[in-house]
Amino acid sequence: MNIHYIKHAPFEGLGSMESYFLSKGHNLSATHLYKEDFVFPAPEEIDWLIVMGGPMGVYDTDDYPWLIPEKTFIKSIIDSGKIVIGVCLGAQLIADVYGAKVYKNKYREIGWFPLTRSKEAATSKLGNIFPEIINTFHWHGDTFDLPENAVLLASSEACKNQAFSIDDRIFGFQFHFEATRDFAKALIVNCANELDGSKYVQSREAILSTHENFDKINVVMNDLLRTIEN
Repeated sequence: MNIHYIKHAPFEGLGSMESYFLSKGHNLSATHLYKEDFVFPAPEEIDWLIVMGGPMGVYDTDDYPWLIPEKTFIKSIIDSGKIVIGVCLGAQLIADVYGAKVYKNKYREIGWFPLTRSKEAATSKLGNIFPEIINTFHWHGDTFDLPENAVLLASSEACKNQAFSIDDRIFGFQFHFEATRDFAKALIVNCANELDGSKYVQSREAILSTHENFDKINVVMNDLLRTIEN
């Protein structure tokens, strides 16, 4: 299977998803939007598209003009019937492509906070994979309205729309089940200005203090990918 992913920043990659896909023998390719010579593949060349996170917003097209062709590309992959997964900014981009509003959340959410499975999740193939409650890793300041026909999968205290599924083929995850310790360290180094000490923003020390948390969320990430694949 050919897995293609989009990187918006050099420090934010697939995290634990990379080792999962490689262990399954899948082919990985990437579009690096921060490089001037980036190229999108043709829809028929890929089986899955994964749209990763980044420090920009979906509305920052003046500063990041490549957001415009990126949205067109994401829509083309959705329309082609392929699996599409968006993480953080990626989830916001999918919501935007579907015509849903993306905007600043009331709270910035960074660190380890509980994620609660929604009642509606039972109607999705991922419903039994999401734990009822799990302490997971977050790093976002924006949120989105649910796209039309989307099923809400999970919420947190700071952000209601944390995950959604559309036709059990298009998935948006605002949080980071794929985060590893190195993944979190890279965000801390490159986005340290966002650690402002507000209500739902933890310190560097708090984020990195619990090694076992990363292992737990990576297991759930693997289970989600396995379920989507099957």
